[in-house]
Amino acid sequence: MQRRTLVATAAAFLAAASGNVLAQAAWPNKPIHLVVPFAPGGTTDIVARVIADPLSRVLGQPVLVENKAGGGGVIGAQDTARSAPDGYYLGLATVSSTASAPAINPKTPYNPITDFTPIINIAATPNIIAVHPSFPAKDYASFAEALKKSPGKYSYATSGTGGIGHMLMELYKSLTGTFVTHIPYRGAGPALNDVVAGQVPMIFDNLPSALPFVKEGRLVPIVVAAPQRLAALPNVPTFKEVGLEPVNRLAYYGILGPKNMPREIVDKINAGVKKVLEDPAVRKRIEDTGSLVLGNTPEQFAAEIKAEFEVYKKVVQQQKLVLE
Repeated sequence: MQRRTLVATAAAFLAAASGNVLAQAAWPNKPIHLVVPFAPGGTTDIVARVIADPLSRVLGQPVLVENKAGGGGVIGAQDTARSAPDGYYLGLATVSSTASAPAINPKTPYNPITDFTPIINIAATPNIIAVHPSFPAKDYASFAEALKKSPGKYSYATSGTGGIGHMLMELYKSLTGTFVTHIPYRGAGPALNDVVAGQVPMIFDNLPSALPFVKEGRLVPIVVAAPQRLAALPNVPTFKEVGLEPVNRLAYYGILGPKNMPREIVDKINAGVKKVLEDPAVRKRIEDTGSLVLGNTPEQFAAEIKAEFEVYKKVVQQQKLVLE
């Protein structure tokens, strides 16, 4: 009897294991949700929607983009971290949600290093300070002079407290001894709308979402965080050029899932995104925003997340930054 029970138990275990393998092999067999942790209209949303449709065709199931804004990307990232690790609930990872926001807020409800499964970094993009045309400066030298002459007079908009725009601008303020009031929004889209409308005089934003307004003359570019001057903005200096190299950091946009995702599923998503990025039309849409197409391994993306988190933890400590 005991032997029969052991045999039955072993058979049940093997059947369950076999079922799990078959389930993974059959993935995906239903729609995949891709959470963007910011409001529509920002760079994160742009990158997600460029990728979603072609990735749907590659994987054979719809990839549904869902915007869950708030907390500098924390609310949407938390939703991803708490999802089942079955590959059907993924998130768009940004520096804001996986590095700067957790670095400035010790109460962030997830650990960016241990609570996710990094899958692939899609693209990296420069950041930019841009102002409304009514602002009394049109180049960096006069911009810096205006801020120094009138501390507290001006305000700046960002995608949210703890986001990369907030952290980089606070670093800029610390390094230059200037004071500008922070106006946080629930994403770059709403922030941009108010700056373009003249409600807030300036924004520190990712380049892809701000660039169309710059090209239309509705925003004036002042300085960019980029490795070198951009072909789209050849007359705009980098932070390194103006003596502020610590602010000269790129943003990343990648895909991650909750921790403990099966490696087979991670590899399928990684391979699917890489295939999408091979499409010249997709690459052009991303590059036209001013971004650099990447497409690396899960291990490389995990290392990038960890490195950025460490950088912003040091920024918070050195500059004594606190949540507003």
